[in-house]
Amino acid sequence: MKTLKRMITLALILCLMAPALSLAEVKDKPLVGIIQYVAHPALDAARDGFLEGLKELGYEDGVNITVDTRNANASPDILSSIADHFIGESAALVLAIATPAAQTMAGKSETIPILGTAITDYVAAKLAASNEEPGYNVSGTTDMNPIKEQIDLIRHMAPGVKTVGLLYTSNEDNSILQARQAKEHIEAAGMKYVEVTVNNSNDVQQAAQSIVEQCDAIYVPTDNVVASSMSIVHEVAVARKIPIFCGEAGQILGGGTATLGISYYNLGKQTAQMAVDVLNGADISKMPIQAQSEFEYTINKTMCDLIGLEIPEDLLPFAIEVP
Repeated sequence: MKTLKRMITLALILCLMAPALSLAEVKDKPLVGIIQYVAHPALDAARDGFLEGLKELGYEDGVNITVDTRNANASPDILSSIADHFIGESAALVLAIATPAAQTMAGKSETIPILGTAITDYVAAKLAASNEEPGYNVSGTTDMNPIKEQIDLIRHMAPGVKTVGLLYTSNEDNSILQARQAKEHIEAAGMKYVEVTVNNSNDVQQAAQSIVEQCDAIYVPTDNVVASSMSIVHEVAVARKIPIFCGEAGQILGGGTATLGISYYNLGKQTAQMAVDVLNGADISKMPIQAQSEFEYTINKTMCDLIGLEIPEDLLPFAIEVP
C-alpha cells in the first residue's frame, strides 16, 4: 500500500511539473512571427535575408527561437487573421514585411514589438512618430530607393524618352510617395509624365495596355501589387518595345528592364540585427528607422535585346540574362 501511495504521489508531482516544464521550453524558444503581405521576389528576399541574418547571429528556428512564417496573399482579411494568431500566441516579436502587414499588426497590438521591412516611409504610414525615435511599438528598415538616380538612369539608357509612364497602386502609401517624388525628378530632367494606377492585381493588364499607348518608358516604384504582376507588364511592354525602369532588383527578375536599387536580402539581414537587439531587451520605441546606404545596378540584358535597347558600356558589368 505504501508503495502504491508513493507511486501515486510521484505521478501527481510529475503532472504538476509538466506545465512548468512546457512553459520553460516555450520561454527558451520565444516565438518570432513573420507576417508577409504578398509573395514576390523582393519581399521573399527580405524574409530570407532576415532568417539568414538571425541564423548568423545565433538565432535559429527550432534551436533557440520558434519562427512562424505566414503569407497573406494580399488579402486584408488574411492579414487580420494572421495578426490575431500572433497576438493569441503571445509572440515575442513580429516581423511585418510591407506596409499593409505592419499597419494591420500595429492596429491590433500596442505591446508586441513589431519590426517592419520593405516599408518606404514609416511616418507617412502612421507607424512611427519620427524616424529618429518612433515612439510606438514599431521600428524597422526602410526600402526608400534613390528615385532621382533611377530617373537619371532612364536618361542614361534611353536618352530619346520624352514621356515616362508611372504605373503604381493608388492605395499604397509608399507607392504614392515614390510617384510624387518621381514626377518632380522627371520634370526636372526635362521629360513629361503620365500616370495610370491600379487598385489590385486584376487591374494590371488593362493598366499596362493603357499606359504603353501614352509613353516612351515605364517607371514602376517599389509597388507590391505591380511587382507581383511584373510578367504581365513585361509582355505588354515588350510588344510595344518600351523599357520598364523599376524601383528594385526583384522587379527586374520579374521582367523589368533596369534599376539602381537596394538589396532586399541585405535589408532583411539588417532587420535581423534589430530583432536580436529587441529579443535582448532593447526598447523598440527608441530604435531609429534604419536605411541602406549602398545601391546597385541590375540590368536585364534579355529584355534589352528583345526591345532593341543598347546597354551603355559603363553598365555592361551589371547586365544579366533573365530567363
